[in-house]
Amino acid sequence: MINPKDAAAVAAQLGRAPRGLRSVAHRCPCGLPDVVETAPRLPDGTPFPTLYYLTCPRAAAAVSGLEAAGLMREMTARLADERLKAEYEHAHRDYLARRDDAASRSGVEPLPPGTQSAGGMPDRVKCLHALV
Repeated sequence: MINPKDAAAVAAQLGRAPRGLRSVAHRCPCGLPDVVETAPRLPDGTPFPTLYYLTCPRAAAAVSGLEAAGLMREMTARLADERLKAEYEHAHRDYLARRDDAASRSGVEPLPPGTQSAGGMPDRVKCLHALV
């Protein structure tokens, strides 16, 4: 579980109360959370398919710049490479398994089969924030 100090830091980063926080998944070199793990369902039961959530404002701004420059189209085109596509599909399956595990550890129902995974996986690159 996430400690109150980290939860407060994430709230400050987002400018709002975070939803469904489970843990800090990664820390910035400065020591603050920059990626959090969220429960696959919010406390009211609403599905929340984004398992890892980028919270660092500087990182999120940098990723937004890449998205604005159209990097998703370029990365989606790169999926024509069979080796890269296979690795991306593997990452998709791993993400789904981790999300199901997080549901189990959170004591909530896993999301139904067919629920989106992260950032357009496995067929395209849609959201770099979710993939970072």
